[in-house]
Amino acid sequence: MYKRFLLVVFMITLMGCNTTQTVVRTTKPTYKKPAPRVATTTRKPAQTKPTASRSTASKPVTKSAPAKSTATKTVPVKTNPVAVAPKKIETPAKESSTSVEIQKIEEKYESAKEENKSNANESVYSKTEILEATTRVKVTTAMVLDYIDTYKEIAKSNMREFGIPSSIILGQGILESGSGTGPLSVLANNHFGIKCHKDWNGQSIKYDDDEAQECFRKYDQSIESFHDHAQFLTNRAWYRPLFDLEKDDYKLWAKGLKNAGYATDPKYPEKLIAIIERYQLNQYDAEVLGKPFTPVNFSNQISPNSDLYQVSPGDTLYSISKKFNISVDDLKRKNNMEDNALSIGQNIKVK
Repeated sequence: MYKRFLLVVFMITLMGCNTTQTVVRTTKPTYKKPAPRVATTTRKPAQTKPTASRSTASKPVTKSAPAKSTATKTVPVKTNPVAVAPKKIETPAKESSTSVEIQKIEEKYESAKEENKSNANESVYSKTEILEATTRVKVTTAMVLDYIDTYKEIAKSNMREFGIPSSIILGQGILESGSGTGPLSVLANNHFGIKCHKDWNGQSIKYDDDEAQECFRKYDQSIESFHDHAQFLTNRAWYRPLFDLEKDDYKLWAKGLKNAGYATDPKYPEKLIAIIERYQLNQYDAEVLGKPFTPVNFSNQISPNSDLYQVSPGDTLYSISKKFNISVDDLKRKNNMEDNALSIGQNIKVK
């Protein structure tokens, strides 16, 4: 019994020792060695990342003033050249828009300049239809006939009201405006090349003529140009002798215009007379005066009301076809021609 009692006591002591060992074991895991290892592994990345970001953030915060100033300086530097560039482009475009338009129109008429001719003043040719007054242009016969058809009634009306021959009005319009295709007529509706002069208070346009950038009158409509042309001649003393001439004497009128200073071209009368006779513009003078019309004996004349063309020296079927915008085959078919042979004075159908 005693041994059993000792055994029980021994077992109790063993159990007590076990509890103390567990206490010791619980204190051992609370050692600082494992704790800092865990803490350092978890805290180091957490601390290094935010500290790095905080340190970088805190540093520019204190030095952000110069950084922002540099940023604001670069922004206007980029905007300044952008603002300057359109100003430099826009201002000359607005100031020279008219001259640019004139240059574009003049480029279209470069083909009208003949080789081996000076700026020659020889502008009315019976075959090539080159017209030159304030500008040198090349037109087709159809363009001239369309111009006559458009403005003949205005010309006859002005003849009745102001006493200026219709042939002179139409002839000057064709010559001065290039049958309505010249720069002054296109840009300013100026069909007679009339300059501003001191008494002009209306619109104007600059154009190179006898001198650079001369002032020419500008109109809203072409009819205003025809009306102003009539007033221009009737209201100036140096043109008064013209109104003492016969209303159907276009030759003396053409020479009188040159003598009164209307044009500086010494061949102006010859050019004007050639246009009048070539297109039989004096028929409209006869209509206004109620006289019978006698066609001028002009070897290469063209009547707006005629379907015939009289062959002159140097003409070929090809050249005639180009004048009237018709093919050679159509010309031969209209005239029952078997070959291309032509004779001077021969009348052929062109319409």
